[in-house]
Amino acid sequence: MPTKTLFCLLLALLFTRVSVAQTAPERYALIPYPASLVPASGSFPITNATKLALPGEAKLFEREAEQLQALLTNGLGQPLKKAPQAAANTIVFVYDKSITAPEAYRLTITPQQVTLTAKEPAGMFRAVQTVRQLLPATIEKARKGTASLSLPALQIQDQPAYSWRGMHLDVARHFFSTDYLKKYLDLLALYKFNKLHLHLTDDQGWRLEVKKYPDLTAKGAWRTFNNQDSSCIRKSKDNPDLALDPKHLRQRNGHTEYGGFYTQQQMKDIIAFAAARHIEIIPEVDMPGHMMAAINAYPFLSCTGSASWGKEFSVPLCPCNESTYEFAQNVLSEVAALFPSKYIHIGADEVEKTTWAQAGACTELMQKEGPKNVNELQSYFVRRIEKFLQSKGKKMIGWDEVLEGGVDASATVMYWRSWVPDAPARAARNGNQVIMTTNNPLYFDYLPDKNSIDKVYHFEPTPKGLGPEAGKAILGAQANLWTEQVPSENRADYMVMPRMTALAEVVWTNKPSYASYLQRLKQHYPRLAQLNVLYRVPDLAGFAEESVFATSTNLTVEKPLNNLIIHYTTDGSNPTAASPVLAKSLPINQPTKVKLAAFTPEGLKGDTYAINYKQQSYAEPARATATEAGLKATYFDGYFKTAARIQEATAKGSAIVQTVAVPEQAKADKFGVQFRGYLAIPETGIYTFYLTCDDGGTLRIADRMVVDNDGLHSAIEKNGQVALAKGLQPIALDFVEGGGGYTLLLQYSKDGSAPQPVPASWLKH
Repeated sequence: MPTKTLFCLLLALLFTRVSVAQTAPERYALIPYPASLVPASGSFPITNATKLALPGEAKLFEREAEQLQALLTNGLGQPLKKAPQAAANTIVFVYDKSITAPEAYRLTITPQQVTLTAKEPAGMFRAVQTVRQLLPATIEKARKGTASLSLPALQIQDQPAYSWRGMHLDVARHFFSTDYLKKYLDLLALYKFNKLHLHLTDDQGWRLEVKKYPDLTAKGAWRTFNNQDSSCIRKSKDNPDLALDPKHLRQRNGHTEYGGFYTQQQMKDIIAFAAARHIEIIPEVDMPGHMMAAINAYPFLSCTGSASWGKEFSVPLCPCNESTYEFAQNVLSEVAALFPSKYIHIGADEVEKTTWAQAGACTELMQKEGPKNVNELQSYFVRRIEKFLQSKGKKMIGWDEVLEGGVDASATVMYWRSWVPDAPARAARNGNQVIMTTNNPLYFDYLPDKNSIDKVYHFEPTPKGLGPEAGKAILGAQANLWTEQVPSENRADYMVMPRMTALAEVVWTNKPSYASYLQRLKQHYPRLAQLNVLYRVPDLAGFAEESVFATSTNLTVEKPLNNLIIHYTTDGSNPTAASPVLAKSLPINQPTKVKLAAFTPEGLKGDTYAINYKQQSYAEPARATATEAGLKATYFDGYFKTAARIQEATAKGSAIVQTVAVPEQAKADKFGVQFRGYLAIPETGIYTFYLTCDDGGTLRIADRMVVDNDGLHSAIEKNGQVALAKGLQPIALDFVEGGGGYTLLLQYSKDGSAPQPVPASWLKH
């Protein structure tokens, strides 16, 4: 072959390879993205003539092959025939003992053959899930007749970055059916999670049959409506997904009761379903706190002989009576026998220890056994329970509060309190393994907003500065869905998806890029729809909740997905699929309220956005003669449910801050801060401000309310507009923190620019 011809051929092959690689996120819309993916040209067609082969030692993977068969049968209308060995037009399962990494696999797809290679069934199952994602979404449901299926050519070598890739579900606050647990587990499997942390007991309900103590479910699994139920019922008037699920209600003695529980046989069925998907279910029986449901059934378990609320949390088990340990051991014996997991989670968080300090039995025990305070008394309880679990061949997990009174190195610590940043390092130094479940951003009961997925995607399971040796203590991460305000399966879907997909990528791979992930995510929504997942529709953009105009403006909405249909109203009612369609833009020339909602082709409705349009003149600047840099931040200690309540308190102190941030001097767990001064606005115009608060805050500029993000809630961004003339404009920002970690961020934009922090040069006082 002439040199010039060879050069041109090589150049053409290189160009083809580069072109394929450039479209990899679209062509290979995999989440999590593999550790290594080499694109290739062509595809493998799957027809009724295609065969499935498990030669030799690959018979180890019969169950995984059947799982792939089930998916292909949905698409083809019949299963593939079996072949004795690899051949053309064959999907081949291969055993390879040289693969050493847990859950690792290889996948090679050519136009002639598909080869799935693994050493462990878990690795082969992950390979099947990759193939599942490469197949069209329609294979998730059985269909009549045949369909054309194909797989894009590629080479994958894959393995997880972390051994603990978990999701959590709280079934104690609100209960979920066995069918929903299976649906949840199937989602975990699709995105290569391998742990389900099941929170089975709490103050509000006991959800697992314990044969030794039948009243735990006869009494503890049912309740008349509590304040969480009432809150959900009230909110359900605007959102039906917040209504209590009727199948968990019963009439008894003239009262409506809410509840339910899993029999041990039902739980065995769920465990088997999870095991088939190589997911380990970790049970949590929370103790010594969060035990009101148990104490209501068996009052002798508390130091007071009754169940009640303390200053912040419920009265706990009494660690000073041997009857408590007998109860705990009997319960945990049944749990240990039921769950094959090597872990049992005992919680040990948020314990109200006041009754311990007042109990004579505890004073005697502390004098006898050596604990010097109630924190060490909790440690005494935790260590006794851990030794018992070890006798059953189990490892104990506890929330990071177990570090406070001391814990043995053999325990595994689940870190959740972001406001205790040194806890992972302390646990690592103590020899404990650590699972990262940081409340922000991994508490999925926190209301999602447009920034939620970004926050999860950029979460780092191994904290910076931990060091390589201490970093080995980090097993991985999980996200938690607490269900005080999640009363239905639809609401659970909404809170979890698609945030779960971002975490899947964080704990599996090195994350190619956030932009790549967002592109791939778009192709997952049709699959979620096929799986009947009522996911949160991506956020609409291009407007502010509180919008202003000088003479007139146009409402133009940016759609995150091209197939969304936007319906709107101007009469105050919530939009439905029958409301007018916002095709392009909507002229606004007078004050009005517009409500928007996006609908998917399958009929799923997104969030409703209320845009309040106000006509404003440009606020005249203040006539301040001399100013200095920074804002004055006055801080107050105390518990404030709203920013307005700060006015009733006495200031603790003040400081000048060069950014909108809580001053270091405000060190109380619960506090409020008032920021006062001016913004040096560089040019006349309409400005949009974005205020993110955990808990709450309000922003006034030029004595106009711009953003109302008040109340006690998780980190949520709200925005608003204001018309400002060039010059010094008075600013009043009030912020409250109700306990735990806080978040405060103020950004701005103008003329459609991307939000950015308010510059320090703008801040004056």
